[in-house]
Amino acid sequence: MKRALVFPGQASQFVGMGKDIFDKHPSVQALYSQANDMLGFDIAKVTFNGPLEDLTETKVTQPALFITSAAFFSLLPKSYKFHMVAGHSLGEFSALYAAGVLSFEDALAIVKIRSEGMQAAGEETSGTMAAILNMSRKDVEKVCKHGSVRGVVQAANYNSPGQIVISGATDAVHYAMEIAKNLGARKAVALNVSGAFHSPLMASAKDDLKAVIGNTKFKKGNVPVVANVDATPTTDPDIMQSNLIEQLENPVLWEDTVVKMAAEGITEITEVGPGRVLQGLVKRIDKNLVTNGVASQEQLEKLS
Repeated sequence: MKRALVFPGQASQFVGMGKDIFDKHPSVQALYSQANDMLGFDIAKVTFNGPLEDLTETKVTQPALFITSAAFFSLLPKSYKFHMVAGHSLGEFSALYAAGVLSFEDALAIVKIRSEGMQAAGEETSGTMAAILNMSRKDVEKVCKHGSVRGVVQAANYNSPGQIVISGATDAVHYAMEIAKNLGARKAVALNVSGAFHSPLMASAKDDLKAVIGNTKFKKGNVPVVANVDATPTTDPDIMQSNLIEQLENPVLWEDTVVKMAAEGITEITEVGPGRVLQGLVKRIDKNLVTNGVASQEQLEKLS
């Protein structure tokens, strides 16, 4: 049996996530204390008490999710072996932490810059995202090509067969949604996001992200990390640095990532962090993969 760990990204957050392990484990309390100092605000208070409106601000959501996933990972028993890691968008930072590529401090420092830059980019330029259901990649790409007469629009997340998220200028995305419905998509659903993530509209966040990544020590991975941008496993620090920068404006190849893991012999995938989003996507991609999650103290206690 070969196991991979995967880590969720934005949209998996909820008020109170990780509170049970915070209450029980002094080591987790220490992580949050360190994070509070680094971020300059009380991330534990917002994560555990909300309000949801504050938690869903990009500059809060991203560090909150990273810290929660990192905390759960830090509590995994040493006997819980894994052979590969990946994360969805923001989750890739949790994966790099789990693979020993980045320390908690260094990963959080990059996430802070990334989240602030992405929030600012979303405020500067009107952008949004939408999920297109039951449409092939080829057809979604055709829809984006037609929709681009109204502005930037492209595929942002290839989540699973029949679930692709598009991203771009608000007018262009809404136009592409109409085209998709006319061409037979079962649904085109606007997402409640603060910007056009994984599109060129995030370009203004790139310089600061590139600078902080370039000044951070990346170690060789203890296990391969499957990158969002090319779905290719790597332990090479230079490649991982480049992948994180490219990820900002390019699609998350999640379906390809899971397919690659299975091809590499992975038979079990454990989602570490809040929610069950990735477990659901994995099951749609490959029903033969065993899935489970670590999102509570109770689930931690059941691990072997």
